[in-house]
Amino acid sequence: MRQNRQYRPGGWLALLGLTLLAGCGGDDNGDVPDRRIRHLIVVSGENRSFDNVFGTYTPPDSTQTIWNLRSRGIIQGNGQPGPNAALAQQQQASSTSTYELSPTLTRPFSTLPQPSTTLSGLPFSLCAIGKLEATIGVSDNPQDWNLAHIAEFCEDAIGLKPSDYGLLSEGGTGQPFFNATLGLTPAPDCRYPSTLPNGPYSIVGASQLNDCSSDWLKNIPDAILKIIGEIEPIQPTTYISHTGDPAHRFYQMWQQSNCSVAQSTADNPSGCKSDLYTWVATTVGWAIALPQNDQGTFQGGVAMGYYDMDNGDWPYFKELADQYAINDNYHQPVMGGTGANSQFMMTGDVYYYTDQNGNPAQPPSDQIENPNPVAGTNNFYIQDQIGAADPGSTGVAYTDCSDHSQPGVKPIMDYLHALPYVPFNDGNCAPSRWYQVNNNYPYYNTAGQPISAADKNAFPAGPQYAIGPQVIPTIGDALSAKGVSWKYYGEGMAVANELTPQSRIYCAICNGFQYSKSIMTTPSLRQNLVDLAQFYKDVDANDLPAVSFVKPGFLTDSHPGTSTPPLFEAFVRKLIEAVQAKSALWEETAILITFDEAGGFYDSGYIQPVDFFGGGPRTMMIVVSPLAKPGKVDHTYTDHASILKFIESNWGLGPLSNRSRDNLPNPVNSPSAPYVPINSPAVGDLWTMFEFPGV
Repeated sequence: MRQNRQYRPGGWLALLGLTLLAGCGGDDNGDVPDRRIRHLIVVSGENRSFDNVFGTYTPPDSTQTIWNLRSRGIIQGNGQPGPNAALAQQQQASSTSTYELSPTLTRPFSTLPQPSTTLSGLPFSLCAIGKLEATIGVSDNPQDWNLAHIAEFCEDAIGLKPSDYGLLSEGGTGQPFFNATLGLTPAPDCRYPSTLPNGPYSIVGASQLNDCSSDWLKNIPDAILKIIGEIEPIQPTTYISHTGDPAHRFYQMWQQSNCSVAQSTADNPSGCKSDLYTWVATTVGWAIALPQNDQGTFQGGVAMGYYDMDNGDWPYFKELADQYAINDNYHQPVMGGTGANSQFMMTGDVYYYTDQNGNPAQPPSDQIENPNPVAGTNNFYIQDQIGAADPGSTGVAYTDCSDHSQPGVKPIMDYLHALPYVPFNDGNCAPSRWYQVNNNYPYYNTAGQPISAADKNAFPAGPQYAIGPQVIPTIGDALSAKGVSWKYYGEGMAVANELTPQSRIYCAICNGFQYSKSIMTTPSLRQNLVDLAQFYKDVDANDLPAVSFVKPGFLTDSHPGTSTPPLFEAFVRKLIEAVQAKSALWEETAILITFDEAGGFYDSGYIQPVDFFGGGPRTMMIVVSPLAKPGKVDHTYTDHASILKFIESNWGLGPLSNRSRDNLPNPVNSPSAPYVPINSPAVGDLWTMFEFPGV
């Protein structure tokens, strides 16, 4: 009889005295005979919503259902608006005095503002940019584009197979990019018409040649153009092209979701309508400068883009979904961006500002969030800027959500308390903690030393944007205490503290373990943080740890603007094929493929608010394993805490703390509403995506 995985260790199985299939041994070498998952590999890309990737996916098994743009009737098979296009129609609103979670709607957009190339959409391929920077050097201007100091883009010897290196020589937008030295700023993306219908648009299928111009190239010195080589005529967007990067920050994403209990329905009891993506993007965006029109925040309608999987986009992920299991109700746990969501994958919690000893402290005043509108503006936040020295990575980041007088806090807490269920830990806001809701640096460099000005290559904005040593328990601490092996494999980590061309590939804010005082000051624990190259050595040596976190560098992580979907697919393919080549390893391994967060891209899925921090929109979860249910589309409500619950279940661990979301129960659903837990707040543990023959 198949074991019911909806129950946690310590429940009825333990009471019956049975050996848990999840395992309760003292080491990681499989000493429990019936343990099926001996190796878990978690691979996290960057910034894609479920609809952005799977918006048109049709399961090959007709018995499987899915919630996406096509199934909801928002779009048709030809990419045109569907009969239920109004479900995704974007509204305009008015908010002029204080931050509002669900501001007064005024009217819909007549057409979608033309998507922008945004702050980080690369104009040329990564290889062309590498050759350019290697030849002319880079600017010291802190406002210049955030790839400074990287000279090599033409190959990625670890993350890609040599046959895929050519992907680094393709792409670009063919259009202006953010570069102060050259006097360039983002512009409306001329590959798209200026009158797109109000709703999701196909990133590839909607491309046009109309109105495209290369006039911006006149501003670039001829010497630079000769280095790059002949500039090809601007072509319609393809799957390999670079695109713009939607804004994805905490208060913006809450507001884009437009959550109000007054809007609750039977299939959407949280009342989150997700119809303010474009309005928030065009009124505040990244909060760089006060906008004068719909293009003033360098966003336009870029958040509404999706790829057409059923017509050839994301082909490898489609292959994996057809063969293994996906979840169409998997969510980013925290509203906002990469830092908090990546770190949550290792803590189930949110880090907060501390002094050098790890004690709670108050951050500098210029790093405290204030999303109230500037006087005389419609929704342009008073203080929410990203750091000028490292656009998109650092800057205003902290909120004390225990103090309801702090800007932005009360509207969220009032909404949570109006829900028909009690939020987790009444919002999960401990007194006098300034939580990091947007990106700032870890206190430590990869050598375990406090970051300093000498670490400017890995931390270009400087130590003033470090949040202090963190004492929140991590899954690494828990695994080590249990005697279970684990490693974090970060691409570029081996050279992250060196002034070398490759050092900026590494993502420090993605590594939640690098924030942890216990791990970074304990050599035996810190040695678990290694470069991606070690992953392939460990696979070849049959020495893979029980739990592996694998993080690609920015070349291959699919982050909009700086990477592309084919590069992340190629990264994942190499990893999966390496594991499959070791048959004994493959038979007892589960590979979880996800994104840190939705990246600010529109998503049509249900949002379940859990506490002050989220949850947020859907992102992707694919389970690749011989033990995954083949072709399964699982609807269980899950987020990054589900990864922790899976690890804790499989290796006999308890929740990390009384604050971590791995304390939440598994969802209970009614057959008529499989996406909405009736016992909210609740998140699953991923076991519903597996099957164990003969068990």
